[in-house]
Amino acid sequence: MRELTLKTMTVFAGRMTSDTAILPTSTVTPTATAIDEDLGLAITVHSDMRAVERAWRQLEADPWNSMHQAFDWCYAWAQTHGNPLAIVEGRLDGALAFVLPLEIESRATVRTAQFIGSAFTNFNSGLFSADFRHKAEHFPASAITRALAAALANRADLVHLAHVPLDWRGEPHPFADLPKVLNPNPAFQLALGADMDATIAPLNAKARRKKFRSQVRKLEAVGGFDHIRATSPADKSMLLETFFRQKAARFEAQGLPNVFQPAETQAFFHMVLEMDRGGSDVPLELHALRLKGEYAGKIAAIAGLSRKGDHVICQFGSIDDTLMREASPGELLFWLMIERAALTGAGLFDFGIGDQDYKRRWCRSETLHHDLMVAISPRGQIAEQLLRVLTRTKAAIKNNARLYSLIQRIRAMGSKTSAPMETVSEGD
Repeated sequence: MRELTLKTMTVFAGRMTSDTAILPTSTVTPTATAIDEDLGLAITVHSDMRAVERAWRQLEADPWNSMHQAFDWCYAWAQTHGNPLAIVEGRLDGALAFVLPLEIESRATVRTAQFIGSAFTNFNSGLFSADFRHKAEHFPASAITRALAAALANRADLVHLAHVPLDWRGEPHPFADLPKVLNPNPAFQLALGADMDATIAPLNAKARRKKFRSQVRKLEAVGGFDHIRATSPADKSMLLETFFRQKAARFEAQGLPNVFQPAETQAFFHMVLEMDRGGSDVPLELHALRLKGEYAGKIAAIAGLSRKGDHVICQFGSIDDTLMREASPGELLFWLMIERAALTGAGLFDFGIGDQDYKRRWCRSETLHHDLMVAISPRGQIAEQLLRVLTRTKAAIKNNARLYSLIQRIRAMGSKTSAPMETVSEGD
């Protein structure tokens, strides 16, 4: 790797326009810019998503980039949560290189710049051009770190980019050399074949088909079921509200805090549901298992899926514990969604972050995630060290089955307002 030094770096401040119309990028003043002349890299930070929308949408079209950093997903979160934004735009020799959609969250006097909506993302990459990804290995991490720190100096104490795979689908992350710590929650994926037979071939197909037939027979014995996908606004809203109720009951039964309870979180998911622009790519769609006969109209299981290109991500799931639990409706719904994904050309079904038994029953591969961290201020340096200790402690607890079980019992008896250690995605 060629060593480069930061010859000059300048930072200047500006003021954003308050006009509410969509404005051309050139008419919106950036809030700060850092320039590394040796690298030819200029990093600009914007307070308004509109300032970089065109560049943003250009990069999100690249299938390598995560759908969680797509403009519409981030816009819905920003509109419903209102955290200050710090949209980082990088240009290499004048050409668009990357966009990091960040928001500033303040906790205990520490201002943290993190991916927008990090609490509900299963895979974060940021947005990078293919050209920059191929050139990034020649850039020293120290120079990238200094450029980010200079651009965000007046806004944040710490940059914390969570749930970043250092290698995604055979390609290294361009920021893989930044300071990092292993996230205790891996993600689990299932490679899809052209149809369900090809998909389950590596998964003990005979046993899987036997279980699927058993589930179907149990439900047919009480009248049958329909696999539905909400398409109308009314059906979307109804299913999402049903999910919130099911999830609340599930968390209460487990003695866990309900991360879907805040009004702003529910408003976010309602808004994302309405951002489907048509086509195969969709920010969020709801699938459900609706019973017939004896339980006519009852919803036994619900799941939220996102899709970008051939990558399908399960964002969340829930079941009604009072309806045909013996038929494992949640797992049956996964079968039906996976089959549909395979038949519609998807190549990867992603169960999201969090190590759970039902994911391991489906998956033969997992992706390790790392949290990238750049301390900007002395306060940020302290926060970074504390985060490292906390993250490693969580990993140690999860790797100790007896200790993890004890912690879960203690948490169940304690406060219901603390943040959960586990992913928000859940099956049955």
